[in-house]
Amino acid sequence: MPLAIRQLQKHFVGEVSGLDLRKPLTKEQAQEVEAAMDKYAVLVFHGQDITDEQQMAFALNFGEREEARGGTVVKQADYRLTTGLNDVSNLGKDGKVLARDSRAALFNLGNWLWHSDSSFRPIPAKFSLLSARVVNPKGGNTEFADMRAAYDALDDETKAEIENMICEHSLMYSRGSLGFLDYTDEEKEMFKPVLQRLVRTHPVHGRKSLYLSSHAGAIKGMSVPEGRLLLRDLNEHATQPEFVYVHKWKLHDLVMWDNRQTMHRVRRYDQSQPRDMRRATVAGTAPTVAQEAAE
Repeated sequence: MPLAIRQLQKHFVGEVSGLDLRKPLTKEQAQEVEAAMDKYAVLVFHGQDITDEQQMAFALNFGEREEARGGTVVKQADYRLTTGLNDVSNLGKDGKVLARDSRAALFNLGNWLWHSDSSFRPIPAKFSLLSARVVNPKGGNTEFADMRAAYDALDDETKAEIENMICEHSLMYSRGSLGFLDYTDEEKEMFKPVLQRLVRTHPVHGRKSLYLSSHAGAIKGMSVPEGRLLLRDLNEHATQPEFVYVHKWKLHDLVMWDNRQTMHRVRRYDQSQPRDMRRATVAGTAPTVAQEAAE
């Protein structure tokens, strides 16, 4: 069965059929999927009952694995997953649901904010691939926003104003906005702000997109209040329903998205029940701006 794609939202998102992700991709199939990612920015694969190893093997068709360190307050010795996948569940190492007031659970609430994966890293992530192993019975949808369409809809004056703006991104800002302020000295060092362009250009098709994230807490050359207000205005614009796709998870769905062209967030769910989601993250290859020490 050849690969087929059906567009799910006005601007982006493709539903893929004709691929069994338990099997290795041919070179031609991998090229088809990557071309589809360039076009649709989000791809949905249903009915993919895969292992961690199969998920990682699929991800590695599109680049190198991103190192997980630096994106969590969970110590490596306490990781539930040891396969190289990012744990985006509400489960502890013992497989049980985390206590709602546990440090890990409170930190993970930052995923409920609009963000782009790893924008807090000097070289941010390329693709993310999220597999649903246990679906929460209540809530837990993931929303995606097309940042290319959002950029296109800006007026010319705003496009000119923001074209060369540089933002500071940090996990301490996104979590701090929810009141999570307790960090060790090691974590403060690990979560130091990095610089990212506010407008990105895709390396293949050349479309521009807004590069926004809850991790963005300042704009270089602007006062903090003024910069945050501009970022808030742009976020409100970019997450209007016109630009958003809501994915309602089914067991064994795999959703793949381009962090260079989208933002996403998970919605509220019943935290007393398990939600086992596992993410493979494909590393980016270049910074968005030449890095210097962020003040």
